[in-house]
Amino acid sequence: MLPIHRQQTLLEWLKEEGALKISDISERFGVSEMTVYRDVNQLADANRIIRTPGGITLPTASERSANQCGYCLRPIQHSYSVQLITVSQAVEQMCCIHCAILRYEDKKEEVSHVICKDFLLQTTLTAASAYFLVHADIDLHCCRPQAIPFSTLDYAERFQKGFGGVICTFDEAADIILHDRQKGCTCSKT
Repeated sequence: MLPIHRQQTLLEWLKEEGALKISDISERFGVSEMTVYRDVNQLADANRIIRTPGGITLPTASERSANQCGYCLRPIQHSYSVQLITVSQAVEQMCCIHCAILRYEDKKEEVSHVICKDFLLQTTLTAASAYFLVHADIDLHCCRPQAIPFSTLDYAERFQKGFGGVICTFDEAADIILHDRQKGCTCSKT
């Protein structure tokens, strides 16, 4: 297994279990503790995890920077940022539509709105009213597969002519991202 895949799996385990011991991680992956420490060090250096005596945990909300994605913990580029608004009016910041969709799937019942920005105009719009271009041949240096929001079908089609990809609704983009994730998609730096 590649380090990037081990690291993504570690983050998933932490979301499910809260904390992990280095020795347990080593056994689960069937690798040395030194290999685990190399993976852990990369995640810790990126502020995606917190080291504990003999183990790791996810940073709490207070330990996270306000400029970190609430899902993958990457720095947020405000031109691609997405907000999930819950029914209790709490706001969660995500670095991109990809992470917003994954977080939305985690807490669908609690989310009242998903707010994003038109890729070209940088105007605010709801994800429910947006068109998304998925699998376009452009690297936004964020999570993959990328889903690029547009306020109109015309803008999405024009962009698609130059960069390819598939135009879809939020729900269709979610289906694609969730399907691709099961084939090994990761929320990580490329």
